[in-house]
Amino acid sequence: MVTPADLSTSFALDVNSVERLKLEARTPSREALKKTAQQFEALFMNMMLKSMREAGPQDGLFDSSETRTYTAMLDQQLSQKLASRGVGLADVLVRQLSVTLPPAGTDAGADGVAAAMPAPGSAAPTAAPADAPALPADAPRHVQDFARRLWPHAQEAAAATGIPAGFLIGQAALESGWGRAEIRGADGAPSYNLFGIKAGPGWQGRSVAVTTTEYVDGRAQRVVANFRAYDSYADAFRDYAALLRANPRYREVIAQGQDIAGFAQGLQRAGYATDPNYAAKLMGVVRASGLA
Repeated sequence: MVTPADLSTSFALDVNSVERLKLEARTPSREALKKTAQQFEALFMNMMLKSMREAGPQDGLFDSSETRTYTAMLDQQLSQKLASRGVGLADVLVRQLSVTLPPAGTDAGADGVAAAMPAPGSAAPTAAPADAPALPADAPRHVQDFARRLWPHAQEAAAATGIPAGFLIGQAALESGWGRAEIRGADGAPSYNLFGIKAGPGWQGRSVAVTTTEYVDGRAQRVVANFRAYDSYADAFRDYAALLRANPRYREVIAQGQDIAGFAQGLQRAGYATDPNYAAKLMGVVRASGLA
């Protein structure tokens, strides 16, 4: 059992700091998550130092309960100092846990698709709804959350195109990094563009300019491009379905969309993406995540 004395000095002795951290931890914000992760990193570092001390001799000439107390206090301060600079653990925790937070600028209740932080004391769902995708039991949490949140929109697009909803979820995952690399405006506002659809001359809606990777003669290049921006993820799926149905380039995609290989290779042949390995990547995402 870890006691408060095992934490860094300021954390262990400052009761007000503990209460503030507990209060912030209940708030679904990245700043609160970062602070909590840093304190966890300090605790972990302190546990490592304590284990190293205990592995050494404890009955030396200058060893006593007093020296051990002061050594523990020194280790607490050292842990806090090291954690303030960071050793990488807090960053990993923030990246892993940020997927449970709503994207900046979204209203988690308005569209029903933003990942909301559960209320204090509430239990996380243990089973997928009946209409949710049948993902492997060991699928990462961010994969499950992404697929379940967007499944109703994918089903609507599937009904319009005849392409299985799982394939559409897989393509959205490939284009957006399972929602963790979504296209955002300069102010951080979401574009809800999960399919990387560019804003061409005929686009009448909002757009955002971002730096992206394009392949020219097989070589990757960083360029600035304008992408479509929507009001919701539902709008993004509807627009993608409309694009596939209206553009003659994607007639083959619609015709062969019931097979993941036909869908992925049809998109690449139609020039949907410039990445020469786009079809292989899409098939890999869909099959590895159990969406096919």
